[in-house]
Amino acid sequence: MPALLVTLAVVAGSCSRGPSPPRTRTDDVVDTIHGVEIADPYRWLEDQEAPEVREWIAEQNAYARQVASDTALQARLASRLAELMDLPDVGRPRGAGEEEVFAMRRAGEPQARIYVRDKPDENGAGSPGETDEPDPDLDYEALVDPALIGPDDAVSVSITDVSEDGRYMLYTVRDGGRDEVSVRLYDIRERAELPDSLPQALYGGLGFDGEDDGYYYVHRSRTEGPRLRHHRIGSPTAEDEELWGDAYGPETFLSVNEIDDGRLLLLGAQHGWASNDVFVMERSTGEVHPIIEGEPAHVNARYDDGRLLLRTDLDAPYYRIVAVPLTGAPDEWADRSRWQELLPESDDFLRSYTRLGQRYAVSYLADVSSRIVLFEEAAAGRPWQRLGLVRVPQYHSGSIRGAGPDSAVLTISGFDLPSTEYDVDLTTLTQELREPSEISFESDLYTVEQVFHTSADGTQAPMFIVRRNDLEPNGNLPVLLHGYGGFNVSLTPGFRASAGAWLEAGGVYAVATLRGGSEYGEIWHRSGMLANKQNVFDDFISAAEWLIDNGYTNPDRLAITGSSNGGLLVASAFTQRPELFRAVLCGFPDLDMVRFHAFNETNNVPALLEYGDASDPEQFEFLRAYSPYQAVEDGVAYPAVMLTQGDLDTRVPPLQARKMTARLQRATSSGLPVILRYDERAGHAGGRPRSKVIEDTAMELAFLMTMLGMNVR
Repeated sequence: MPALLVTLAVVAGSCSRGPSPPRTRTDDVVDTIHGVEIADPYRWLEDQEAPEVREWIAEQNAYARQVASDTALQARLASRLAELMDLPDVGRPRGAGEEEVFAMRRAGEPQARIYVRDKPDENGAGSPGETDEPDPDLDYEALVDPALIGPDDAVSVSITDVSEDGRYMLYTVRDGGRDEVSVRLYDIRERAELPDSLPQALYGGLGFDGEDDGYYYVHRSRTEGPRLRHHRIGSPTAEDEELWGDAYGPETFLSVNEIDDGRLLLLGAQHGWASNDVFVMERSTGEVHPIIEGEPAHVNARYDDGRLLLRTDLDAPYYRIVAVPLTGAPDEWADRSRWQELLPESDDFLRSYTRLGQRYAVSYLADVSSRIVLFEEAAAGRPWQRLGLVRVPQYHSGSIRGAGPDSAVLTISGFDLPSTEYDVDLTTLTQELREPSEISFESDLYTVEQVFHTSADGTQAPMFIVRRNDLEPNGNLPVLLHGYGGFNVSLTPGFRASAGAWLEAGGVYAVATLRGGSEYGEIWHRSGMLANKQNVFDDFISAAEWLIDNGYTNPDRLAITGSSNGGLLVASAFTQRPELFRAVLCGFPDLDMVRFHAFNETNNVPALLEYGDASDPEQFEFLRAYSPYQAVEDGVAYPAVMLTQGDLDTRVPPLQARKMTARLQRATSSGLPVILRYDERAGHAGGRPRSKVIEDTAMELAFLMTMLGMNVR
C-alpha cells in the first residue's frame, strides 16, 4: 500500500460550522400545474447567461473553495490518484491500407491525439484487424492534435470509422463536456483535412459506405427528431440524401449499419431505453422492411453471413439468441415461424456475445457477476452446443475478444482488481496471464462480499461490500455507498480509481444493485422506471439501513455518491431520509423533475420515456411525489452536500444543480456545508483534461473524508 495513504487514520470526529454560503435572492414564482401550486423561488437561476447568474456561480465556486480548499489531505489524494489514473490510454489500431490509425494519450498529457503508424507484421496479435498495441514510449506520426483545434485542454477527438480501402478517416471533435460534436473527414493517404465536415450537433451511426465514396450519419434534433442521411465525399453537405427517419420524434434514437456487401442497410429505432425496432432497407430501392416493430422488447441485431442474429428479450425476459434468414421475399423476413432459436433463455441474464471464429463466447450476469460460456454452431440454423466455461472469478466482470483461430484475450476486472488480461486457449480453455496491470494496487489486502437486503416492498436486492481485510464491522466504519438504478444500465464489478483511494484510506466501499438497471433483465428495469421509480430509492435506502443494522457503520459515518441518474438517486435518498446520511456527492444531477420536460434545449428528450413527463397529469403525480428540488423543506437537518455541474452539460440541464444548491443552502439547519463545484467547460460527456479529473476527484474524496472524520495523523 502506498506509504502516503497509510498515514490516513479513521477517527471519530465532527465538523464545526464553517463559513456561511453566499446569500441568494428568492422570487415569488408559483406555477399552477394540473391544479397544484408549485413554488419555484429560484427560477431566475435558470437563465445561464444572465450577468447576475454568472456572478452567483463565481460566488458559489469561491465558497466551495473555502469549504473544501486545498489541504494536505487533498494533495496526498491527488498524488495517489495520479498513480492510479494518469497512465497511458491506447486505443486499438484500425487498419488503413498499409498503415494503422489509433488514438493515444500518454501519461501527463491532457487529451488523446490521433496517430498513424506502419502496419506491423501479420503475426501481430494474430486475428484479422488486430495487431500489437502501440507502445506509448515510441514516436509515431500525429495526424490530429486537439491542442491545435480548440481554445484549451477541454477539446477532445475520437476516431469514428476508417474507410475499407484505408484512405479516409472520420473523426469527431468535442468541445468540453457537450454531447454535441463536429464531424471531420481526413485523407490519410494525403495527410490532409477535407472540407466534408459536419457542424456541431448530435450525431450517431457515423460510418463509411462500402463504396468508400461517402458516409452515413444520423443527425439528431431535440425538436424534430433523428434523420438518417448519406453524404457523398466532395459534394456539399446541403445536398446530403435523407434516407429515413421522418416518422420519428426526438424521443427516438436511430442506428444504421451497411450489410450484405452494401446491398442492405440494417436500421434500428430505439424508443427510450425500454424497447427498439429493427428494419432492413434495400439500398437500391429505399424500401424498408420491418424485422421487429412495435413490440415491448429490446433487440440487438447483427449481420452474420446471410442472416441476422438477434439477442432479444422478446418472449424471453433474460434474453435469447435467434437467427433470421434473409432469404426469400423481404416481406417474409419478419415471419417468426422462419426464425431459428440458436440459444434459448437461461436462468441468468444474457448480456452479450462475441464471435470467435466458429465459436461464440456468451457473457451472462449471474447475480451481477460475469459468467462466460463458450458455444459452437454445428450447422447454420441449428442450436448452439455448449463447449465449456471460460473462468471468471466470483464478484468480477469479464469480457473476451478474438486473438487467433483458437485463442482469445480475456479481460477481468473487479472492485479490488484493476483491468488484467489473460490469453485463453479456446481448445483447452486454459488461461495464462498476458501481462500484469499497469495500475499498482494490492488486491490481496481486500475482501469483496455480496449481501442481499429486503427493500420496502419485500424485494430482495443485492449489494457488494469491499473492505480492507483487517477491518471488521464495528458500527463506526466510514462507508461510501454508490448506486445508479436506471436506464437499463448494469452496474457491474469494476475497478474505479476513486474507490481504490477510498479503500486504501481505510474506508469501506459499497455498491447497491438497484431496480431500474438491467442486472436481472427487463422486469428488473421496468420495476424502476416511470411510476415505479420510487422502488429505486427504496432499494438504495434499504441498502444503507442494512449497512447500519449489520454493524458496518452509523449515520454519522455514511456517505453516498451518484452521478447523472445516480445524482437523482442520492438527492432523492437524502431528501427522503436526511437523518440517514452524513455526506453526499451529487454529480451532474436531474433534480427538478416537475419542470424536466420544459428544458428542451439542454435536455435528453428520450429520458422522458424513462422518467415520465409532468405535462401528463398522471405522470405529474408520481414525479411530484419524489422530485428532489420540490422535496426540500425548510429547517431540516440535511447532510453535507457537494453538487457538481458545468455550463456545457447538454444532457442534464445545469440549471437544476444551481437551483438545488440555493434551495438547500437556505433550508438546511444542520450546519453542514452545501457547496456547488461548477466548471464552465464541464458537461455530461466529460471532456475535462486528465489533470482536472484528478484534481476534482481529490477534492471530492477530501470533502467526504473530512465530513466523515477521516483525518490525517
